[in-house]
Amino acid sequence: MKTLKIYGSTGSIGKSCLKLLKLKNNDFSIKLLAAGNNLDLLKKQIVEFEPEFATINNKEKAKALKDFLDEENLKTEFIPFDKSYEINCDITLSAIVGSAGLIPTFKSIPYTKRLALANKESMVLAGEFINKECEMHGTELIPVDSEHNAIHQALRAGGKEEVKSLILTASGGPFFGKTMNQLKEVSVEETLNHPTWEMGKKITVDSATLMNKGLEVIEAHFLFGVDYSHIKVKIHPQSIVHSMVEFVDGSIICQMGKTDMMLPIQYALYFPQRVYTEDFSFNFGKSLTLDFFEPDLETFKSLKLAYSCGERGISDRIILNSSNEIAVNYFLKGEIGFLNIPNFIEHMLNKLERPEINSIEDVLEFNERVRKISIKEVEGGNF
Repeated sequence: MKTLKIYGSTGSIGKSCLKLLKLKNNDFSIKLLAAGNNLDLLKKQIVEFEPEFATINNKEKAKALKDFLDEENLKTEFIPFDKSYEINCDITLSAIVGSAGLIPTFKSIPYTKRLALANKESMVLAGEFINKECEMHGTELIPVDSEHNAIHQALRAGGKEEVKSLILTASGGPFFGKTMNQLKEVSVEETLNHPTWEMGKKITVDSATLMNKGLEVIEAHFLFGVDYSHIKVKIHPQSIVHSMVEFVDGSIICQMGKTDMMLPIQYALYFPQRVYTEDFSFNFGKSLTLDFFEPDLETFKSLKLAYSCGERGISDRIILNSSNEIAVNYFLKGEIGFLNIPNFIEHMLNKLERPEINSIEDVLEFNERVRKISIKEVEGGNF
């Protein structure tokens, strides 16, 4: 039985992982459940799954969690969030949303044999440092995002030197085919109405702007060591082909499957084994249509910005990611429009000077600075 830590247990990926564990009785022992803010759900998860440790990244709620564990006489032990990184385990699932997932991801590496990564922002902000840390400690990195997980599977068909390109697929979100003029007045509700995936709000907005695909391009660069010029994006509305690898001989290997995050989570937990799960069987039905289109980089310019920031370096990647997080947050609150999201990112890229980044501490410091300036700029209407 392998031991497992879950960061972001109350989020969409964390909940999917726990749902999977219920199907796979006794294959894993939960060492830690860690949440960001949702104490009520975390309590229910603790009662149901009986982890050895539990924590929450909120000082006020941390006390309430500790009191709950003491009062209920549960076997689960409270541990401060920043001490939880040092709990040794076989697998750490990093599933906290956004830049908040960077520190748990990075600091858990020395204490885990495998990092199952579902936090793309960690690689966007600090891919070079995470790769170096994994190499130093012999930690295996398996991507959980459906696209990178698909590429990881497809790459088993050939060697790195045989790869011509990586092809990331994107659903296109709810606004595929829309013009700039049609996007001027779209609502938050329309943006969150994703056609094929059920995800958290932030990633759903990123999917609609194509920023999610841009972040995945950067993540793919660091995960697989492929140059940006050899990473392509195709709009695939059916979301059946999760991504592809094109080899030098002309062969293209794709991974297909249901739109259910439990499938890539299962792959990351059991790799290199494949285990039978009846729930994941794909139903071809009477017919199957697969469409692929080029992305519209002018209407959905977040993807174009991500490519250029990836090529320019780490400081630009930090500005890209952090200003996007702030813009998305204000969009969800109804304070800026949908098209203001990429416009604001462009504004911040033009405004900020780039410092030299030599360590993870430099990343955190600049990330925090970008966030503070971004909030000030949005609230001041300076873009």
